[in-house]
Formats: sequence, C-alpha cells, structure tokens
Amino acid sequence: MPESRPFVSLATDFGAAYTGICAGVVHSIAPAATVLVLSDEITPYAVAEGAMLLRQALPYLPVGVHAGIVDPGVGTRRLPVAIETGRGDVLVGPDNGLLVPAAEALGGVVRARVLENPAYRLPGGVSASFHGRDVFSPAAAHLAAGVDLAEFGAPAEPLPLDVQAPVVAAGELTALILYTDRFGSLVLNAGPDDLRAAFGPLEHGTPLELAWPDGGFERVTFEETFGGVAPGEPLVWVDSSGLLGLAVNRGSAADRFGLREPGAVTLRPAD
Repeated sequence: MPESRPFVSLATDFGAAYTGICAGVVHSIAPAATVLVLSDEITPYAVAEGAMLLRQALPYLPVGVHAGIVDPGVGTRRLPVAIETGRGDVLVGPDNGLLVPAAEALGGVVRARVLENPAYRLPGGVSASFHGRDVFSPAAAHLAAGVDLAEFGAPAEPLPLDVQAPVVAAGELTALILYTDRFGSLVLNAGPDDLRAAFGPLEHGTPLELAWPDGGFERVTFEETFGGVAPGEPLVWVDSSGLLGLAVNRGSAADRFGLREPGAVTLRPAD
C-alpha cells in the first residue's frame, strides 16, 4: 500500500443503506482512509455485471483496497478472499469470479488469501447474510491500515469468472449478454478482435443481422457512436470498456429486442 493516505473503494449490489453501513465499518477501523462508494447500484446477484464494473473502473482509481461485494452465495461454502494485484491494489470480496477480471486488469494476481482470521472480522460473530459488514469491510479497513495480506489466512487460488466465451466462425459471431446498463444497452462478452475475426475489417456503417435463439432477428449497423444512427435506431458499437454492445440511440436495446442477460445473440452479415 502507498505511504500516502490509504484509499478504499466499495462496489456492491446492496443499495445505499447497507453500503453506507459497510463504509461506516471501514471508517471506524481505518479513520485515516479515504472511502469511496464506487457503486451501490449493481443489479442484485449480477456477478458478471459487478465483475465488468470493477474491471472497467478500478484502473482509473488510486492504488488501494477495493471491496467488491455481489454475493448470491453468502453464507455458503464459497470462500471470502483478498487478492493482491501486480499494480499493488488488494481486492476483497467473495470467491465467485467477481474479482478476477479486475485483478487481471491491474497487473494480474500476485497472491491471494482466504479471509479467515477472526482478528480481522467484526467482533461478536459473523451473520449468515451480511458478510459485507462483518467480513469484507473489516478486512478492507485492516488492509488499508497496513496489515499484511498473509495475516488473514491460508493461500487461495481465486476462481475465474464463469461466463461463456464468444463463438467465432467465418461470417458469424455469437456472444453472451453480460449485463444491461442503465440506458438499456446490452454489453456482450466479446470485443472488437472477435468482430474482426468473424467478419474481417468492418467500416462504420456496415449493416449486420442480429439474431437471437427464439428466432427473432433485426438489422443493425456497426457504428462508432450512438449518433451514427437516427434516434430510435439500433446499432452495434464498442463501449468504453472495450466490449461490444447493442444499443438504441436515445432508447433501450433491452426493451426493443426483448433480451436480457445471460442470453446469447448472433451477428451475421446482412442480406
């Protein structure tokens, strides 16, 4: 950790009140830390969405301790972990794949530990359903205050994010919908390299056919930005995280196509 004022971020699916409790726990243990609530609005239980938020956002935050908490398996045998990265950050959260894409974006996993030492949890026991308060926030605070990662528990091998890889063929790309953003755009588990592998170099404005498993299809165009099509028209573009997305200019692709994660879509050349 840097010798300057420690930095802690929190990203959860808890909503404001429960995330505020977590921030309060961090402040009470590490009062010198700057604590940023990166988001308390991740879709409940949406591990892939949370993972993509962390992957996109954390490289732009100061080096610090970053707690990511989207934990549908809370209270089960899934492990609580902390991951040190090549950049020097430590990521704290459930071992369900949430943290690994961000760790890779921050220089890769250097070491990881299970958060099992009771000295670095809240006293009085751990609830079955609020590890964000009782396990993850105290761990983040103690790490920010200078406790070495090795003090928290046994070494761990973090689980990767379990999402279907894109399927690339000549003239066809099938990709999973990772999440829906607040504008109704559908972010896919594929990037521009996958698009080039399927279709070769594509000029902006190139028409494509978008199809989905129930037989639905619609014509879209590959564009640089939303304004490349008229309001209300659909497009494929590369979003700010470097992933492909489906959008409607000034509208919702999720509503227009009736699609939600974790479904898959296929892009083909338009007739």
